[in-house]
Amino acid sequence: MIKITFLGTSYAIPNVERNHTAVLLTYEGENILIDCGEGTQRQFRKAKLNPCKLTRILITHWHGDHILGIPGVLQTLSLSGYNKTLFIYGPKGTKYFIKQLMKTFVFQLNYKIKVEEIKSKIFFETNNFYLESETMVHGIPCNAYSFIKKGQIRIDKNKLKKTKLSGGPFLKKLKEGKDIIYKGKKYLAKHLTFKEEDKKVSFVYDTSFNKKIVPFVKNSDLLICEATFDSELEDMAKEKKHLTAGQAGKIAKESKSKKLILTHISERYSKDVSKLLRDAKKFFKNTSLANDFDVVNV
Repeated sequence: MIKITFLGTSYAIPNVERNHTAVLLTYEGENILIDCGEGTQRQFRKAKLNPCKLTRILITHWHGDHILGIPGVLQTLSLSGYNKTLFIYGPKGTKYFIKQLMKTFVFQLNYKIKVEEIKSKIFFETNNFYLESETMVHGIPCNAYSFIKKGQIRIDKNKLKKTKLSGGPFLKKLKEGKDIIYKGKKYLAKHLTFKEEDKKVSFVYDTSFNKKIVPFVKNSDLLICEATFDSELEDMAKEKKHLTAGQAGKIAKESKSKKLILTHISERYSKDVSKLLRDAKKFFKNTSLANDFDVVNV
């Protein structure tokens, strides 16, 4: 199961209900933070999450509302006995900006940080999942990200019960797709197993609408997308290189995503945030709007 925790859901200016952008993806031993707005370390505490479980930080771009929480998180890890290597990924310029941050704040760094600049590619992969990125359009280098949990071959327990097979070696062979001969009888792996589908979670933050988005997020089980403006302000969204909620809905529909969650909410909608939700739902019904500390399982 993939767990998503929204630590911050605001636009450039936070308010009492919404902190700057930060989302934590948890899967097995991985805790991946997508952006780290100002105050994120405190959001961890309020959500009763341990920042020392962090494994990776994905930076979409280097505007302040998406990265000003990094120094605080790095300091918290140093003071809390963090003993892993922290991997930080981001667009072009990330190595330079991380180096400048380290010069600006005086604290003891007693763990390793590895920084990698990425464009459009799969940039990390294990047997169970992989991470990929795509460049976006926001006036400065900017990435969207996807987390893809690989579908696994699973044993059909009900069918297995009808056989006389048991024990680890048999199960291992079946998961590898190998047929088994036992006491003169042949058991076909394809009859006793099934293939889980991949699970995909995509993150599209600050960007103007562009032709790369739909192919990149195609078939997402969950699409988390910025909705800084409503469709009535589409010209302003284009000028500031952001998306409208309506465009987010169109992206979800055209990409055949299963669920859309809107985030990066401007304070101009604080009195009627449902306006963004209505805007997106004109194009994609299965849409919800994120609030700080919401938790979603995929």
